[in-house]
Amino acid sequence: MSAQPQASILSVELLSDRTRKPSALLLACSAEAPESLVTLAQHEDLRTLCGRFPCLVISDSVPPAIAQVLRESGCREVAADSIYRAAQLTEQPLAAQVEWIAGNWYMAPPPKPVGNQAASRTLALQLVQLVSADADTHEIEAVLRRDPALSYHLLRLVNSLGMGMNRQITSFSQAILILGRAQLRRWLNLMLFSARSGDERSAMLLARVAARARLMELLAKSAGLDKSGQESAFMAGMFSLLGILFGMPLEEVLRPLKISDALQAALLTREGEVGALLTLVETAEQPDVTALAARLAALSLPASEFNLLNVQAHTWMLDVVRESAGGANA
Repeated sequence: MSAQPQASILSVELLSDRTRKPSALLLACSAEAPESLVTLAQHEDLRTLCGRFPCLVISDSVPPAIAQVLRESGCREVAADSIYRAAQLTEQPLAAQVEWIAGNWYMAPPPKPVGNQAASRTLALQLVQLVSADADTHEIEAVLRRDPALSYHLLRLVNSLGMGMNRQITSFSQAILILGRAQLRRWLNLMLFSARSGDERSAMLLARVAARARLMELLAKSAGLDKSGQESAFMAGMFSLLGILFGMPLEEVLRPLKISDALQAALLTREGEVGALLTLVETAEQPDVTALAARLAALSLPASEFNLLNVQAHTWMLDVVRESAGGANA
């Protein structure tokens, strides 16, 4: 069977500003089949993303035809020296022309949690375990009552969502009922990554895990997995960064959680369909379109479809970051 021509692959990399907060997305692409990227650049979803969040492309890094349509979509061309790339941050001041920070600096080990922060993490993991095991609402309430910050953010979330109700939500049981278990499970996991005092990685980790989890879910749906499989894919994306968050082996973090053998295998050894999708998404988070092309080919996933799903996942991430910032600033 002859090989099908591969569409150009769009790479989307999360950047922070000088204050370590998510501030832009850096777009790059492979050189082949540029017309496919022109089609994406004209898509409403990319225009929506560019309209809501700064999307950047390094000058002269893409063919002129693509650069033109990206500009028309709302992308901004920037100089290469305006982006500083680092695996870890130092105390050395950034050059004056640097506006954004790229790289995996926020994947470095966290500051050691102390006092209330350590207790809050323990309780949050207990809540994840209870919700994953579909525990009784009263059991979940009992744990929430032991963490004022976590319970506050939960109630704030439900109140901010509105849900078509005219009165404010004032109890945990109401919040759990209105959100539903599936949404509670998702937002509870996201809350694990919400801003923590003294941990400058938090905002970037939250943005990255949100985009990763949503892209996993979208890819699972595209691959034909059922609702349960899509939820497992979302959870795999979420849980995959818990080791980074807590600064300990992922296997140790997962030990108290009652998750399926298949999900655990996907997380620890990248086995099964979900494991393969997780490997793909991890590859996509690196600015290496050649490696990403190989992964897409191995899964027989059209690059054009992946590009669109990646854009949609990052748009969803913006809502999560906005909600988290609202809670943190209260």
